[in-house]
Amino acid sequence: MKFKPKSMIKTNLPRRYAKVNILDGRLEIDDRDGWYSYLHDPYHFMLTIPWAGFTLVVSLGYVGINIFFALLYLAGGNCLAGAKPGSFADAFFFSVQTLASIGYGTIAPKTFYANTVVTLEALISLLVIALVTGLTFARFTKPNAKVIFTHNAVISEHNGIPTLTFRAANKRRNQIVEARINVDLSIDQVTREGESIRRFYELNLLRQRTSSFNLAWTVRHVIDENSPLFGMTSDALIAGKAAVIVSLVGGRNSCLHYSCPA
Repeated sequence: MKFKPKSMIKTNLPRRYAKVNILDGRLEIDDRDGWYSYLHDPYHFMLTIPWAGFTLVVSLGYVGINIFFALLYLAGGNCLAGAKPGSFADAFFFSVQTLASIGYGTIAPKTFYANTVVTLEALISLLVIALVTGLTFARFTKPNAKVIFTHNAVISEHNGIPTLTFRAANKRRNQIVEARINVDLSIDQVTREGESIRRFYELNLLRQRTSSFNLAWTVRHVIDENSPLFGMTSDALIAGKAAVIVSLVGGRNSCLHYSCPA
């Protein structure tokens, strides 16, 4: 049983809509004002983009800062000793040396204006280096679990009772201690007043936690009279744009773990 529902949810903000897609077990929210939102939270943006995008943004910012200061040096006229008058390349590479605190000594400021710009660039370099270092460290230390799930959830008999079954696996094969899994059913329903809403039902599992999640875990939900899935047909699930949402939490093996043989 595989669900691929798509729905439109209107947010509280005026004239904005978020498109929610649940495809192949992944929840995706496509907001047409996404870049506008990222401008209000650049830290989250720099933490979540891929490494290639992060490297590109940092590189463009680095080049942009040096171009800006190179233009400032050129605006001061012949203010750099050892540089060709009006040479953008000399001004740019002097900015690179100043921003990185290299200081070859080939080119040096010789006017009050140039020294003022160098002071400003040195201050900005401290802030930029600290910011990029902090972002890089935060990206490396961000938890990134390697837990995979089966693409399809099936309903079959288990001990003579219809049971929703799927599997999870620890791809890293390390020990995730005190692992706990939660499964919810998300489905569109209509209230008595005729209002269409999205409801979430918790699905009770035969085994919801394990002391050590090493390899694979078969997750089962019994479809009995107490189950939200009881009596539902495939057509009803498709019409309700049903989705099974799974979350798994646990900690790394930071304490002594011992298994006693029977």
